[in-house]
Formats: sequence, structure tokens, C-alpha cells
Amino acid sequence: MTDTPDQSAAPSAAERKARAEAAMRAAEAAAGALDGRDSPAPAPALAPPPPPAAGPEEDLRALGGLFAETGVPAALASRAAARLGPGAAGRLREDPWRLLSVPGVRPGQADHFARALLGEDARPDDPRRGGALVLHLLTEAARQGHTVTPAADVLTALERLRFPDPRRAVDAALDEAEVLALTEEPEFDEEAFEEGAEPPEPEETLGPARWALAEEAAAEGFQRLTLTAAPLLDDAALKGLRDGLPEDRSLALTAALRTGVSILSGAADGLARTIAGIASAAVSQGLRTAVAAPTDRAAADLAAAFPAGAAEGVAVTSLHRLLEPREDPSAAPGAVVYGRGEQRPFDLDLLVVADGAALDVELCAVLAEACPDGAHLVLCREPGAPPPAGPGRPLDDLEASETVPVVALDAEPPSGPLGVLTEAVRGGELTAVDAPGREVVIVPAEDAGEAVHRAVQLVTDSIPRALGIPVEDVQVVAPAAGGDAGAGALNAALKARLNPGPGAFGGLDPGDRVVVAAPLPQAPLGETGVVTGGGPHGLEVDFPGGAAVVAPAEASRLRHGWAVPVALARGTRRPGVVAVLGADGLSRPLVATAFGLARRHLSVVQAAGPALARAVREEDAPARRTRLARLVAQ
Repeated sequence: MTDTPDQSAAPSAAERKARAEAAMRAAEAAAGALDGRDSPAPAPALAPPPPPAAGPEEDLRALGGLFAETGVPAALASRAAARLGPGAAGRLREDPWRLLSVPGVRPGQADHFARALLGEDARPDDPRRGGALVLHLLTEAARQGHTVTPAADVLTALERLRFPDPRRAVDAALDEAEVLALTEEPEFDEEAFEEGAEPPEPEETLGPARWALAEEAAAEGFQRLTLTAAPLLDDAALKGLRDGLPEDRSLALTAALRTGVSILSGAADGLARTIAGIASAAVSQGLRTAVAAPTDRAAADLAAAFPAGAAEGVAVTSLHRLLEPREDPSAAPGAVVYGRGEQRPFDLDLLVVADGAALDVELCAVLAEACPDGAHLVLCREPGAPPPAGPGRPLDDLEASETVPVVALDAEPPSGPLGVLTEAVRGGELTAVDAPGREVVIVPAEDAGEAVHRAVQLVTDSIPRALGIPVEDVQVVAPAAGGDAGAGALNAALKARLNPGPGAFGGLDPGDRVVVAAPLPQAPLGETGVVTGGGPHGLEVDFPGGAAVVAPAEASRLRHGWAVPVALARGTRRPGVVAVLGADGLSRPLVATAFGLARRHLSVVQAAGPALARAVREEDAPARRTRLARLVAQ
């Protein structure tokens, strides 16, 4: 199956794709988009920002005046400024439906804003409205992990939104070069060649240019690394390193040193030991080697797991820091600019990524382009790991492409009650475990309110008092941010108990724990820190990688972090974990990941009833529509 531009539209999809690529190249020149320097925030802006004509305070005042004039809640101003960038008020006056690109804004609200601003000129069939609706629908699909959506689904959704001419809306979005039309050629089977059989028709799909081009860049990067790779060591040196190793670790070492891209799968502890073995063996032979973890906190834990002296000469850090993030005033809103990329690749022979399953397609493209020709890349994963927080499923797609070796470490007997429970869940069974040291505690809750109450009690009293694990070493996790027992509700209750305050700095106070919900120049996605102060200059936060000042325009990327969604917590283990599980949003990978985050103690606040066991038994992660597997295999 291949993906080619749709040739039926006018102007042609090839022309539109060329325009999209030109727009992306222009963005790269200003913000280093897909050349390995830019990892934008989860939702795309509608257009590259114009040069700033005013400072952030002036922009906020202009937005406040515009929103007061049109009846939009003033609280939306900071989000609109963060999404639309400098000159946001002027851009909204030119095209009020741009408001739909701001997270949380619904089509009806954008229509209300447009009518308040344009009056009778706010027509239902306005091409600006059509293009914004299409991009909104595709962005919502991207929030569910999809990089492409069938065009027929988009047209149906536009009919439900009562756009008079859905095809015209799609054409308007394509003309803006922020959406691409792609034709997916079907795979032929034997029945397709039988006499009289009608060949299946190609399916037209639509995707934001941002994700479509990221998938193409990632595919090209993987192909390049595979084609330019040569063995990093000769046979004699490799044989010496393999002597005495178990077969699975020997295969993993061989794949890492002989092939350009490989996948390594295994349980957390076994992966950590194997990563340490591969990295230390490579360094012993003079190879430039790095190990990249999801966060700085996780990197510190991984480095500590190396045997004494084994980490010497190995760069063990977060992938974010390895890519060398930097501040750039010209960057697109929500973008992180990286110093490493196609023009300035890593100075490495071997890179091992500890949680490759957490990479969304955009960060995967950044990573692949930052690897120089001839470098070897090892992507690690735990079995049954959930897909990344952002769009795509690169590691699953790469494995499905059957173009790279996949090495699975031999299963080891689980270690202790926590290991037994986590392995059982991975196998589809929710089982009771013997935990004489209170390594696992199940706390039933009748409803969401009781679940929140129990979680606060565990964090602030029971776990520190009974187990000696301090509050700062306990992480609460939930399936999602929203809901009556989601991370947001849990954080509100935990703040009231642990650090009450007025929210002096955009809802945050000194002493608040925060989590990075979208990458910052100073910290990666999922990193937690503690607010130490703030003012007009920004928010002062102590992260594991050091103290940082988060500019006011970027502070919206932080959330309270006593409780976090599992997708943000993954990859960074804690001594104590409180998993608050309601009936919604559960799946086997999510539950296994939540349980696997605990090093010493896990409290499960069980508010899901029988739905928890059913989800573990029956529910895999929701499927995602992507193209990367086909693109890599081409």
C-alpha cells in the first residue's frame, strides 16, 4: 500500500503538497521545524505567526479588549495568545474562526465569536469557516492519536456541523496548505485477481500537513539510517563482547552494533540491565555512545542502575536535553527549537532510546533527522506499552514495516508483588497478590468523590506514616486529566491539602508541584518540578535538570503535578504510586503502565468496579490511523 497525493482536486494535491512543504520550509527557516530542531506543542496553529509587533503584555491587553467586545471569557486570552502568537488579536479580527485552533474552543463558540465580530458578514458557508472546521476535526483526531482521517469521515462530520458544502470546506483547507489529501492504494489479495472481481478503490484520506510531513520525514530518516549503516565493530571484537552473555542479550548487542535501526523489547528491569550492557560494551570499544530517557528524572534513575563504573564515558540524559533545546523568539507558538538536527547532527556512533514507545511521530522525525549517516539507533520498549501521548505510533509502525530487527528479551520471573501484579496485567489478568510488606494495597471507592478523598488521604498521611515514603516521592496517576476523579480534580484536592494558596502566578503558587504538559525549552514532556517563585519575568521552577525561569507565554504548558495522566507519567518511576482508576478510559496497556511506575509501593484506588478486570482482560489500546509503516516499507 502506498500513499500518493490525490490528483482529482483542483488545484491538484501535488500542488497543494508542494505549497505545504514550502510553508513548512519557511517555518523551518524561522523556527527550525522538521529539520530536527523543532518539536511543536500538541495542536497546530492555523498559520505561521507574523513578526511580533508588540510585547506579550500588549498582546494580552489587545486580546482582552477584543474578547470583552465580543463576549468571550477573559480567561481564554492567555490560551489564545499562546496558540496564535504575537498579533493574535489582529489575526482574529481578520479571521475570527482562527479561534477554533485554541484548545477547548468548540465550533459553536467560534461561530458565536465570528457573528459578534462580523455581524451579517459571518456566513455559514464562509471558506474561512470551512477551512477552520476541517483543521479542527483533524486536530481532534490527532488528539486521539490519528495522523490521517478518511475524507469520507470528515465530510460526514462537516454535514453534522451543518456546513452547506462540505467538499468546498475541504478544498478551502487544502488551499491553505495546512491540510494534505493523500490517496492510500489498497493492498491486493488473491481474490482481487479473480475473474470478474472489482478491484478495491483507493481511499482518500486527509491529514494536517504537520503530521503528514513528519511521518514522511521519520520514514526517510529510518530508511537512511538503515541504508548507511555498517557494522560498528569487526567480527572478532563483537565475538569478544558476546562471550558469556545469555542468548537474548547477545542478540540485542549484535543488533545494536550491526544494524542501523533495531527494536529491543523487554520488562523494565531487564531492559535497564541490557541497555547498560550495550552502552558499556560500546564505550569499551571507543564508540561514541549515549542513552536517552524520557525525562531528566528518569535519566538519573537509569544512570544509577548502571553497575559501578559501567556508565563512565556514556552520556545518559533525557532525549530532550540531548537534542539541545534553546530559546528562540522567532519560533512558532508552542514550538521548542532544538540545536541538533539535519544541519547539526549528533556526534554519536550509537544512541539507545530507553522508552522509544513514548515517541510521537513528530519527535520521532526530529530524532531520526538528528542521527548522522552511519549512526546506529536502538529503540526500546516494554511489551504492551501504550502508544505515545501525541499523534502516531512510530515504534508499532516501525515493527509492522518488517524492515528492522526486533529482539525480545527472555521473560524473567517477576520480582516481588509489584512485578507479579504488573506482569499479570500485561498478560490480561487482574490477580490478587501476596504483599506482606504492603507493596500493593487495594483501596475500594464507591464513587469519584470518595476516590479523590482516599487518594488525598493516602498521599498526605497513610503512605508517609506507614511506609516512610515522603510526599515528594509519591506520584498520583489517573487515566486522563478530565473527569470527576481525573488528574485535574485530584490536583485541586491535593493542592488544597498540601499547598493552599491563591494561585498568584497563573493559578500556581510557590511550593506547587507542576508537570510539563507540552515540551518547554527547559524541560521535556512529563517532567515534574516545584514552583519556587515568580513575577512579571516568568515562573521560577526547580526541575530535576536544574532551576529554570518559564516565560509567561510558556507557563500555560505547565499543570499541577501531584496527579498526572498516565500518558505523562510513563517512563519515570517513583518510590510510591497511587493509581486512581475509574471506569472510563481504561485499557490493559494503560493499567499495566500505571502499575509499573511504582518501585516500592502501589496503592490502587479502585473506583471502577468490575470494569477494571474487564478492561485488563479485553481492552487493548485504541487503534490509530497512521501511514508510517507503509512509508518505511516503500
